[in-house]
Amino acid sequence: MTLEGANRFIDWYVQQRSRLPRNLQAVRSALRSLGRVYHRMGLAPPNWQPLQPPPPPASPLLVKYAAYLTQHRGINEITIDKKLRHIAKIDDYLTRSGKDWHSIQLTDIDAFLVDCATRYSRSYVSGIACTVRCFSRFLHWRGQSAVDISEAVISPTQRQYERPRRALPWDEVQKLLKAVDKSTPVGLRDYAILLMMSTYGLGAAELNRLQFQDIDWAANTVSVYRPKTGISFTLPLLPPIGEALARYLRHGRPVDTPTRHIFVQMQVPFKPFERASAIGHIVAKHVKKAGIEAPCLGSHVLRHSYAGRQIDLGARPQVLSELLGHSDPESVSAYVRIASEALRETALPVPT
Repeated sequence: MTLEGANRFIDWYVQQRSRLPRNLQAVRSALRSLGRVYHRMGLAPPNWQPLQPPPPPASPLLVKYAAYLTQHRGINEITIDKKLRHIAKIDDYLTRSGKDWHSIQLTDIDAFLVDCATRYSRSYVSGIACTVRCFSRFLHWRGQSAVDISEAVISPTQRQYERPRRALPWDEVQKLLKAVDKSTPVGLRDYAILLMMSTYGLGAAELNRLQFQDIDWAANTVSVYRPKTGISFTLPLLPPIGEALARYLRHGRPVDTPTRHIFVQMQVPFKPFERASAIGHIVAKHVKKAGIEAPCLGSHVLRHSYAGRQIDLGARPQVLSELLGHSDPESVSAYVRIASEALRETALPVPT
């Protein structure tokens, strides 16, 4: 089969069956499979991209709101993206209810948050409520809302430390790393990701942004950019990390990859990870494969495990807070409570 014949077949197939969304998904899958065939044969794939639905255009109001958050509030890009997704949820709810932001009432906000509470965790709903308050103040500030309802928006009650600890015992972290199948390209990539998270306490956003120029093999250092704070810092490239990265780059990472990002998807067109949830899925997948039971799974599990381990080894909470990039010193209290070995030393003797 020639490339011309394959392209003619794809054109015919799309014309015949591209009317339904599920058929479009099948076409994308077929294109990715064709790309894998080219890759296995050692041939350069054609310069094409899988069909993607065009993103909805951002409304002028949301563009101005994003600029307001950047210029007046100093909020980073990741948090702005999260807030815009929150607003998209309430926009969808208002559209289904026949309302808009000009005619919205407090009862509409309450009904929306109650609806969210049936589908999301309390912490996530609390974040949505915070976005609603901020956006309401913005609308009132611009004169597009007669009444500022931000102070009347009620968030779900969140008691401090009510959630189970988001960490694994250190022996289970070692069990997790040993259980990764490093005989496959995906396994080599995932092992390097998990090892860096558990060794350095890196977050998903930091790993997603890691590129070739960030690794200095001669100096044995790795530069990391922290999106939340906008600060870059340098870490020593420890031998186990260097070996894991070298094996992945030599034997795991696809050759014809149109990006300089270190960690990429293993499907054509081998794009970098776009969201932190992709790293979270990798962590959750290998935790389950290792037979580890944990109440909380996600990209922060190994970060919290690293923090608890460092405190058990004697690291000062203030130093740990700086290493993890927290601007609020109180944030480290969440890690202190998972340092089980250190907490045992503070226990009072049982009265006799």
